[in-house]
Amino acid sequence: MDIENLRRRAMRVHDRYDELNLAKRGRAWTREGFMLGFMGDVGDLAKLVMAAEGARDVPGGRAALEHELADCLWSVLILAQKYNVDIEAVFVRTMDELEKSITDKLDASPPTP
Repeated sequence: MDIENLRRRAMRVHDRYDELNLAKRGRAWTREGFMLGFMGDVGDLAKLVMAAEGARDVPGGRAALEHELADCLWSVLILAQKYNVDIEAVFVRTMDELEKSITDKLDASPPTP
């Protein structure tokens, strides 16, 4: 699945969550609410990475790690959509900039003995 299809799928789930939240709570999540949810997902992901590295005990194993990675990607796609960011173009541009910066630094550093 390409990034555009992922974005569309993420928005379909987002729209269903809006329906659910409106029906159950009388309001939908704001952009700030999505950011706070994303922060919670990143915290959960951090705990699962620590567990995968043997630094803590967290139930769920690899399936939970995969789920949190997908939750984080979903949040990034939703936030990009809500802020009108072409995430694919920005990702490519940012990776180009990072590769150039790293290459420039490697080229400028003396070889290690």
